[in-house]
Amino acid sequence: MKAFVFPGQGAQFVGMGKDLYDNNAEAREMFEKANEVLGFRITDLMFNGTEDDLKQTKVTQPAVFLHSVILAKTLGEEFKPDMVAGHSLGEFSALVAAGVLPFEQGLKLVETRALAMQKACEATPSTMAAIIGLDDEKVEEICASIDGVCVPANYNSPGQVVISGSFEAIDAACAKFKEAGARRALPLKVGGAFHSPLMEPAREELAKAIHEACFSEPICPIYQDVDAKPHTNPEEIKENLIKQLTAPVRWSHIARNMAADGMTEAVELGPGKVLQGLIGRTCKEVAVSGMQ
Repeated sequence: MKAFVFPGQGAQFVGMGKDLYDNNAEAREMFEKANEVLGFRITDLMFNGTEDDLKQTKVTQPAVFLHSVILAKTLGEEFKPDMVAGHSLGEFSALVAAGVLPFEQGLKLVETRALAMQKACEATPSTMAAIIGLDDEKVEEICASIDGVCVPANYNSPGQVVISGSFEAIDAACAKFKEAGARRALPLKVGGAFHSPLMEPAREELAKAIHEACFSEPICPIYQDVDAKPHTNPEEIKENLIKQLTAPVRWSHIARNMAADGMTEAVELGPGKVLQGLIGRTCKEVAVSGMQ
């Protein structure tokens, strides 16, 4: 069984999607529609901008979404998933690719999400850190012992968890993780504490837009980040998508569950190769590949 998986924020690079734009008429039309919907030429920033341009949340999220979704659409009959999943932002890409949302509506939701998250980051400066070499339970235990906001945000693969919270709490936690034997406790250069309670204002703003959107049943199950389980009910998908902003991304659990449900091949659609590596480390029996 084949899974198609979609990356999230952090996978972007300058030049992403340019080959698609230059060589595929359908892709070019979709990119131009995106420029129109967003009200600025995001393609200029994607193809010829700077790394700093692409690091802005309001640019990064639509850019990664566009690259992934347009790539899936241009596959035509070759896009026949038995299951799909997306890491954080990538869940929106997965939903559009699987027919839950039309392209333009998906893009507008991603734009709303990006702007709301950037606003929340600016209101409460915060950060994230990657913890390498400790099991999930130890990471959870240390996070719970820290004063202030400090929570697991991304369960990426065995021995790799990203934590999220206030600067002071993350600094204190990193010191404790090193004492506990972590190979690395590395603060990340990100705009804020994604997938933590500090994103509550953004969650509330996004919830309104999601409730107003029309979701359809997907062409295959989508394994959602909040519970790592397969879903096909549009209302369940909506509620899980709303919870996602303040809940951890359970990617390692998704990979294991998809493998347990018969996944033998995982294809990453979008910039980078992050998910290929994470799935490969989590499910060694699954063939992984990607398309950019």
